[in-house]
Amino acid sequence: MRVGDTGGGRRYAGADEHTRLMVRIARMYHEQGLRQADIAAELHVSQPRVSRLLKRAVEAGIVRTTVSEPSGVFTELERRLEQRYGLAEAVVVDPGFDADELRALGSAAATYLETTLIGGDRIGISSWSASLLAAVDALRPSPTRVAEAVVQLVGGVGESRVQVDATRLLTRLAAATGAEPVFLPAPGVLGSAAARDSLMADASVLTVASHWPQLTMALVGIGTTEPSPLLRSSGNAIAEADQQELREQGAVGDVCLRYFDADGEPVRTEFDDRVIGIVPDALRAIPRRIAVAGGMRKAPAIRGALLGGWVNVLITDVATARALVDDSEG
Repeated sequence: MRVGDTGGGRRYAGADEHTRLMVRIARMYHEQGLRQADIAAELHVSQPRVSRLLKRAVEAGIVRTTVSEPSGVFTELERRLEQRYGLAEAVVVDPGFDADELRALGSAAATYLETTLIGGDRIGISSWSASLLAAVDALRPSPTRVAEAVVQLVGGVGESRVQVDATRLLTRLAAATGAEPVFLPAPGVLGSAAARDSLMADASVLTVASHWPQLTMALVGIGTTEPSPLLRSSGNAIAEADQQELREQGAVGDVCLRYFDADGEPVRTEFDDRVIGIVPDALRAIPRRIAVAGGMRKAPAIRGALLGGWVNVLITDVATARALVDDSEG
């Protein structure tokens, strides 16, 4: 609270005794920290009158509330992101000078999950995301069960060394939340649509897919048409021919290997028919869809994901957040 004049040069006629008393009471309460009862006793007025004059001081603009945003907090930028893209929530983090961006995003995501997972959630999670790995590595185990199941959204079987990371992603999140882990025992991409259809009809895959309509939240990364180092080494990297076709069709990014253009509209190519994982409509039907993604290289993909409603909660870095807002307001 701040106590002062009413702004704009406005003055009270004659600075009457009522106004003087109102300002004095406001200073005693807001600046000196005195209780209303103590103010009433010192000034020899009733406590109800003190209460009325404090209320009147706010109405008259003598007392004004200001909120100071400390360094490293970006609530106004988050609000602008939420309003521009219709997000349920945005979380913006500053990695700091020469800081590890992935670690900062992971820490912010872990804090968000620790705060918002309160029990009963069924969580879907994508397989290949360095930012999600950073998040689950930073996540502290909950003393109580805060999720029912953690379900894989896209196939993750690949090169054995990196398969360890995919398994860790699911198992660590499940362990930290007390949830049951549900693995999708399949590659992310197959060589043909026929092979994909055959595997999707397998009982083990159908069992996992049966969990997808019951999910209450999804935790995903946002990719570009250029595979990340993690995806490239996973054995699920997209072939150059597929990348070229996706770019020619206007693709700028993906969520769970489902590609979209700059406006967030799905890009349909032959590649889409070879993916083992949740389909776009089912993904976007999940109530809370949280993306952990940052870096200016990914800004066009993140923007497309937001415009297309692929996610409705975004955890990102301050530079990317500003670019997303400036781009939309420019």
